[in-house]
Amino acid sequence: MERKDKVDHALAKVPEVTLVFWIIKIAATTLGETGGDAVTMSMSLGYLVGTLIFATIFIVAVIAQIRAERFHAWLYWITIIATTTVGTTLADFADRSLGIGYAGGSSILFALLLVSLFVWHRVMGSVSVSTISSPKAEMFYWVTIMFSQTLGTALGDWTADTAGLGYTGAALIFGGALLLLVIVYYATHISRTVLFWCAFILTRPLGAVVGDFLDKPVANGGLAMSRYGASIALVVFIAVCMVVFRQRPARTAH
Repeated sequence: MERKDKVDHALAKVPEVTLVFWIIKIAATTLGETGGDAVTMSMSLGYLVGTLIFATIFIVAVIAQIRAERFHAWLYWITIIATTTVGTTLADFADRSLGIGYAGGSSILFALLLVSLFVWHRVMGSVSVSTISSPKAEMFYWVTIMFSQTLGTALGDWTADTAGLGYTGAALIFGGALLLLVIVYYATHISRTVLFWCAFILTRPLGAVVGDFLDKPVANGGLAMSRYGASIALVVFIAVCMVVFRQRPARTAH
């Protein structure tokens, strides 16, 4: 009984996956794009410095999340936003500063993501978020999320720029893919864990192209919004969602 209580206690730090979860996730990934670009481009700090700044925030947030004794929605989403901002700057640094390119960066990150999921499954026996019951499992969870967020940035940029689909076209592609996952979820019995990670990965490139659409110049297909203004608006939107729609901890796996 004592061990079960400890497991339930740990799992309470992971939010229940609902429609609100996905809405906030997409907003958070969009914020990661505008916020990351605000620091690296608008502040002219560059991709390397921006990555170091957000990586520090990410590490601090993950440590706080793991050490927390119960679920804190604000702490959880701050950590998610930290992963998506560092994912933005890290992907841009690899793609542009190191010259790896969008296709190369996406391939490397996809391989790292698969390795992370594989090792997680081999060590813990499952990659389902409902089985996160120890600091080790949480570390796998956040490392996997980190890779997925970085991959999403590179994939979104590659689709919008290199593939020539533009921000609107890329948004339609990733939005359509998410809609297809919803249909598959309700029409089939495919593993919910597989569908969760597919959706989690796809929301990042969707947020990336939406973020670029908001702040890129009109000549490049964007709306030319201020990166600061767009970021503040997204922060307010996320905060309102969290206040209006209270999130519950995920159900435990027995």
